[in-house]
Amino acid sequence: MELKISGKNMDISPQVRDYVQRKMGKLNRRLPNVIRGEVEISKKMTKSPLDRYIVQVTLNHSGTFLRGEEKAADIYAAIDMVIDVMNHRIERYKGKLYQKGRKAIPTLEPEQLTELVRVKRFIVKPMSIDEAIAQMELLGHDFFIFINVATERFSLLYRRHDGDYGLIEPEIAPHQAVAQFDAEA
Repeated sequence: MELKISGKNMDISPQVRDYVQRKMGKLNRRLPNVIRGEVEISKKMTKSPLDRYIVQVTLNHSGTFLRGEEKAADIYAAIDMVIDVMNHRIERYKGKLYQKGRKAIPTLEPEQLTELVRVKRFIVKPMSIDEAIAQMELLGHDFFIFINVATERFSLLYRRHDGDYGLIEPEIAPHQAVAQFDAEA
């Protein structure tokens, strides 16, 4: 596994780097063939020392991404906590792979931004709605963008407040409607 360890608002000491590499190696044994792993450790000066260190881990397993994030007052505790989260996500992922092989339907489990603070770019691959739901659950997100194989269009899958899922499939406006909108602006 290619492993990238980075620090945000802090330098990563060799001891912490070695600790992360050992812990990530254990994850790699539980889920072999991980292409890439990313660990971002950030330090925030907050009023609450309990949220001082934030550790984010992202694993790429053949195009399927698993992600976890934890906060703690101690950097080693935050690393241990996020590794526990990732172990749980790996077990869920392996269970879904097992169910998928048995043709089972995946089980479904039930912040307000004021400014743009981050831009992410990622490769979008074609997949079914069921695959998109599974991927969204593995990432722990409330939404997921993908190319729907049934329609060959971009789709946005999101979790509704009632725990169900919604799907947004954008329609391209006719040229005349776009020109009229531009004229009104």
